[in-house]
Amino acid sequence: MNETPGATQSTIDELRALGVFAANPNTVLEIGPGSGRYLEKTLKECSPGRYEIYETAAPWANYLVDTFSVVAQPTAGCSLAPTPDGSIDLVQAHEVFNTVTFLCASRYFFEMARVTRPGGRIVFDVMTETCLDPAAVRAWATQGGAGHGSYPAAMPRRACVDLFATLGCSLEAGFLAPMGVASTEVLVFGKGG
Repeated sequence: MNETPGATQSTIDELRALGVFAANPNTVLEIGPGSGRYLEKTLKECSPGRYEIYETAAPWANYLVDTFSVVAQPTAGCSLAPTPDGSIDLVQAHEVFNTVTFLCASRYFFEMARVTRPGGRIVFDVMTETCLDPAAVRAWATQGGAGHGSYPAAMPRRACVDLFATLGCSLEAGFLAPMGVASTEVLVFGKGG
C-alpha cells in the first residue's frame, strides 16, 4: 500500500528521534505486521524479551514466527484478548488503521490502552484531517486507484486524542509519513501511571 521507498525507515528514524526506543522496551506488541518490515527494523532498535504479533494472514504470521522468533497470538481482527492487562511496554501498528473501518480501529484503540503498562508507549498511524487537504483528496480520488473495501480509511485526529486521554494516555508527538499517493499521521501516546 505504501509504495514509497524509504518510508518505513523514515518512520523508524523519527520514532528513534522521539525516544520511543530509548527506554529499551522489554515487551513489544505489533498489530498487523504483515511481511515484518517494521518488526525487523524495530528489532534493530531494541531487544525486547518478548515480541507479540497479531497478524490475520496465517502465512505471514508463520513466516514471522519462523524468521524472528516472535509470539503469534490468535486474532479475531479487532481484539488483543490473549495479552494481559498492563503487560506491554510498546504497542505499535503501522499502515493498519488506514485499512479498517472506524469501529474496528476504535476497538483496537481500547485494547491497545488496556495492554500497555503505565509508562509504556502506543504508536500507530491514521489518516487524519491533517492528511486530507483538497490536493490529497484529489490525489486519492484520481491517482490512488480503486482502493479496496475501506482503504484508504480516514480517522478524525481529535477523536483519537480525546479517546486515548480518557484511557489515561496522552499524545506525546505526531508526524506525517508518506503513504500511497499522499500521507498518514503517526501518533505517539504515552500511558500515565
